[in-house]
Amino acid sequence: MASLNFTQIRGKSSLAEFPVTRRLRPGLSLPGRVGFRVVASASTPAKEPDLSVTVNGLQMPNPFVIGSGPPGTNYTVMKRAFDEGWGAVIAKTVSLDAEKVINVSPRYARLRAGANGSSRGQIIGWENIELISDRPLETMLKEFKQLKAEYPDRILIASIMEEYNKAAWEELIDRVEQTGIDAIEVNFSCPHGMPERKMGAAVGQDCGLLEEVCGWVNAKATVPVWAKMTPNITDITEPARVALRSGCEGVSAINTIMSVMGIDLKTLHPEPCVEGYSTPGGYSAKAVHPIALGKVMNIAKMMKSEFKSKDYSLSGIGGVETGGDAAEFILLGADTVQVCTGVMMHGYGLVKKLCEELKDFMKMHNFSTIEDFRGVSLQYFTTHTDLVRRQQEAIRQRKAVRKGLESDKDWTGDGFVKETESMVSN
Repeated sequence: MASLNFTQIRGKSSLAEFPVTRRLRPGLSLPGRVGFRVVASASTPAKEPDLSVTVNGLQMPNPFVIGSGPPGTNYTVMKRAFDEGWGAVIAKTVSLDAEKVINVSPRYARLRAGANGSSRGQIIGWENIELISDRPLETMLKEFKQLKAEYPDRILIASIMEEYNKAAWEELIDRVEQTGIDAIEVNFSCPHGMPERKMGAAVGQDCGLLEEVCGWVNAKATVPVWAKMTPNITDITEPARVALRSGCEGVSAINTIMSVMGIDLKTLHPEPCVEGYSTPGGYSAKAVHPIALGKVMNIAKMMKSEFKSKDYSLSGIGGVETGGDAAEFILLGADTVQVCTGVMMHGYGLVKKLCEELKDFMKMHNFSTIEDFRGVSLQYFTTHTDLVRRQQEAIRQRKAVRKGLESDKDWTGDGFVKETESMVSN
């Protein structure tokens, strides 16, 4: 059996069971890392690929995580997620005072593929103007505790968000940890709702503010902390770097993209329409997937370059509806893959399809574990200048003109379409 080492990664978890191993903050130590293995097929029958992952000391049966939002809004739906087989569940974001949270309806709008957004076209975009949980904190905490009692070996992550107030953050962390949750995801990225209170993206877009709040959070928390990043920023690596340097064990990316879904050309009112009015909201679903991949790639390259001796995690989010979508995030360095809008569109049973399709991908490449291919595609990203250099060198080596046009002067009017096609790679 051949092997090939690419980079340093975590060791494999046990396949028999998935005990919850909570890592305390003092002395952030984890098992050492071993090399990537690309396993060549042998004469014996190949084993079924192992989807289990260990992230910040937490063992999951697969990398698929319910993303914070409606799919994690109460006990009933989170229980359903565990029963269907999701690797972990991140509950809908909570804060101390739910009375300040007032949602409206309708609060979603969809974008469909096809001429003029035909109602029969495939849904490719989804906008929401939904706020964080409007349920009393005590109710959510009670349900967290009940879930952990019923599913002690499954991973439950609390998503939290608070105003710019150290005491409030400390109280919220203390109260959610008392329920037995396994980790915390801090919502520094909600693109709409209460920015005047320095909540959500208002923190994630201000690295000075982010550093201060991360300091408060990590001084108090005793479970792993993930910082959820906003894509509504020029360079997403800046807040990701700040969060990791300020003590967070991981980052999640991306949250939704600030958007206006569209205007009803009959009524002239924006969507989603509430009493004739609307407000910009968060954009998700398949259409954001390429953007999310780009952001995750940038974060992963930064983490590999600047935090290579540390054991930090990366959770990819954005437009995941197939196992192939998930594989792309993992190939770019993600440890886990979150799904929220996909569950709203396809149901909790989607996880079975995701697992089977991811296994099919792994079989195609003879990958035995998730770690075998995590981050493998990062090495193929470079600068445009380097692409030019590489292609010129390839031309010299082949002693032939590359496929496509030599320069802009070679375009013709008659053959424009074929000339365009000659330079498309997929």
